[in-house]
Amino acid sequence: MVGGFWINEFASRIKGVLFRGILPIDKSRLGSEMIAGIVMAAIFIPEVMGYAKIAGMPLISGIYTILIPMAVFAIFCSSRHLIVGADSATAAIMFGVLVTVAVPGSPSYLSMAYMIAILCGVFLIIARVFKLGFIGDFLSRTALVGFLTGVGIQIAISQLGGMFGLTTSGIDTIPRIISFISHLSQTSITTLIVSIIVVFSILISRRINVKIPGALIAVVGTITASFLFDFTKIGVSVVGAVPSGFPSIILPTSSTLDSYAFFTAVSACFIVILAQSAATSRAYSIKCSDELDENQDILGLGLSNLAAGLTGSFVVNGSPTKTQIAVYSGARSQLATLVTAAIVLLVVIFLTKPLSLLPNATLASIVFLIGLEMVDISGLKDIYREVPVEFVLALITLLTVVILGVLWGIVMSIIISLLLHLSHSYQPNNSILIRNERGEWQFVPITFGKYTHKGLIVYRFNRDLYYANAEKLMKEVINLVEASEYPVEWLVLDSGGFTSIDYTSIQMLKELKYRLDDMNVLLVLTTVFPSLKAQFERSGFIHVLGEENLYKGVNDAIKSFENKRS
Repeated sequence: MVGGFWINEFASRIKGVLFRGILPIDKSRLGSEMIAGIVMAAIFIPEVMGYAKIAGMPLISGIYTILIPMAVFAIFCSSRHLIVGADSATAAIMFGVLVTVAVPGSPSYLSMAYMIAILCGVFLIIARVFKLGFIGDFLSRTALVGFLTGVGIQIAISQLGGMFGLTTSGIDTIPRIISFISHLSQTSITTLIVSIIVVFSILISRRINVKIPGALIAVVGTITASFLFDFTKIGVSVVGAVPSGFPSIILPTSSTLDSYAFFTAVSACFIVILAQSAATSRAYSIKCSDELDENQDILGLGLSNLAAGLTGSFVVNGSPTKTQIAVYSGARSQLATLVTAAIVLLVVIFLTKPLSLLPNATLASIVFLIGLEMVDISGLKDIYREVPVEFVLALITLLTVVILGVLWGIVMSIIISLLLHLSHSYQPNNSILIRNERGEWQFVPITFGKYTHKGLIVYRFNRDLYYANAEKLMKEVINLVEASEYPVEWLVLDSGGFTSIDYTSIQMLKELKYRLDDMNVLLVLTTVFPSLKAQFERSGFIHVLGEENLYKGVNDAIKSFENKRS
């Protein structure tokens, strides 16, 4: 009894900090969680080997991403469903940047890869401390769809040489296509046959049931065939020796770092991790009706990336595909993730020797299919149907990745995301208050000549006010006053659309007050938040406006206007 009490007491104390994605444990689901963890391991191992190939890293480093980093996240996160590990997006970003300054697999390349994971971890922990998770929201869905589709096309094309048994050159997509076509006559028929068998095995298994680990079947099958028929003697290359054992602590050196490439990769991976992980965890928390603490998950992501960089792996991310696989396999908590990590531990200790017989064509085929999965045709169709202008922006991002490479694709994604944000904030759909046909008050889009009451216009600015759109507010107000059918006596500015403003906007409001005074129009403000009022007081705008011209709400201002006219 006493022992049980202390165990429960200890569990209740750590629940608030650790194991939030695991506790409380539903004993009736222990068997299901164990089975789900085994299925996840079977699917994830060949998948992360493919991601390691995308990242230009040793195969074992990909497997390491679903060992310690995955376990660390399971312990420190709040989400019961989000799965962390190597991901195609961050792997492609890292490779696309680092390959321009170092040879994949070289000591300098590996050192930078480890440091990227460590620094991403540090930045994520800082983001947790200062609650900066909103940064991920600045990578728009439109830009992300275009970027990931472009990356998927690039990844798929990059694997064609390996699938055909060709040695191709070039980093970016167009040179790779040219090199592939020029060497096509040298195709290894035996290698191509292996690739075709692998692709069809995976596709058929998915068609039957997505729970069937088609990639694992292909890996085990081709390793067995490689052992029985000695593939190297019939022109099918294999991956070669894969180190075994528990990962050791690595302290990467910074002497070989290229600062520009390094910080570009870190920044891009950091934003993608925030954006993609947050979107995935939110989606599954809603889908499965679970509570979610995004700040806790950011901490878990940070610690996972630190663990990855210090144990010879590379950057990890909250993965939508792994999360979907986990949920479909029956996982309902991070307990299944710990089971997966335990299975992977057994693999890295006892089963890496057979991996040395794995044909490169098998791995290239798995990566090829991963690339095709990233091509989000349905997402592009949705954007085209719903917001055609944004489809053009997504297409520009896609083509930038395909033609110029991942690095410029990252830059274009960020630029387009910022442009979308600025376009929405720079051109807000502002409104005025009128009575509708039923005599009810209603805010409607601005039509010059309309008014709220004879002599009164209630105007609402529907975005935060800052230097880029301050002039728009002034012009609209002046035009509303000048176009009114009846002389305007009061112009009521409903400031509920913005909570704080910058220096430029405050100066604009002062100028607006003076111009309306010259037109014999009283400027009145309503719905002024406390933080905004404090700014007005510090800037002296309250003195210019007159505190008596501040009203709690629009109705109060309208009643005051009506009383003064009666």
